Amino acid sequence: MDGDALTITVLGSATPYPRPGNACSGYLLDGGGVRVWVDAGSGALGELQRYVGLGEVDAVWISHLHADHCADLLTAYYGLLYADIRLDAPVPLYGPPGIAERLAGFLTHGPRRSSVEDAFAVTELYDGHEARVGGLVLGSRAVEHGGMPAFGLRVEDGEGRRIAYSGDSEPCAALTELAENCELFVCEADGEGAGHHSAEQAGRTAADAGVGRLVVTHVGPGVEPEAAVDRAARWFDGDVAYASPGSVFGVRRRSRIPGRRTTSPASSR
Repeated sequence: MDGDALTITVLGSATPYPRPGNACSGYLLDGGGVRVWVDAGSGALGELQRYVGLGEVDAVWISHLHADHCADLLTAYYGLLYADIRLDAPVPLYGPPGIAERLAGFLTHGPRRSSVEDAFAVTELYDGHEARVGGLVLGSRAVEHGGMPAFGLRVEDGEGRRIAYSGDSEPCAALTELAENCELFVCEADGEGAGHHSAEQAGRTAADAGVGRLVVTHVGPGVEPEAAVDRAARWFDGDVAYASPGSVFGVRRRSRIPGRRTTSPASSR
């Protein structure tokens, strides 16, 4: 990858629980002079440290409060406050409404509420929220995930390079708008039904949004990754890949190559 490319590294893509060699949902954004940890599912914290120390993360962004997307925030809390990390200031944490109270509910073991804010500077997301972290703009949209607060993410750097991430969501207008004309779209494919995309629906959303490249992730256990790529490619004529753990996908400039498909990452650990 070019040193100045906007990249996303897959820390894990398993659902609904981690598997050997594959943590639950977690990604590392690198660009604009900063590194942002996106989703913190079970096992993602260990994988994060292959690339960056916990104390070197510039911000954390969480799509929703299911454990396979946020459970490792609990161990991150202990790591930031009680281990070998010198924390000069709480780490910015962007997440759904109620995230601080949810974490405190797990961490509190007595009459006094655990001070989540000692480790994290919490900002609650809302539809249309934008945050600047270094040279990156993080834009969030509310998406449809079974009625619970859930968000998709659009990241843009100072060169206009764009990556979109679905979080967990069924097909919806907000997600299509979020991903519109992004060079790279990372979309879950846990299975057709309320709150999720199938692989075919991921391909349709990618086509409707006019993205440059599709990466299917969070593929349900009943579908092999190669099959998910093939199914998505029936509806999307650009490049389709699978979010295998350790794979790194980068954005330089917009590129679409109709008909090209791959199950191989752009690069891997």
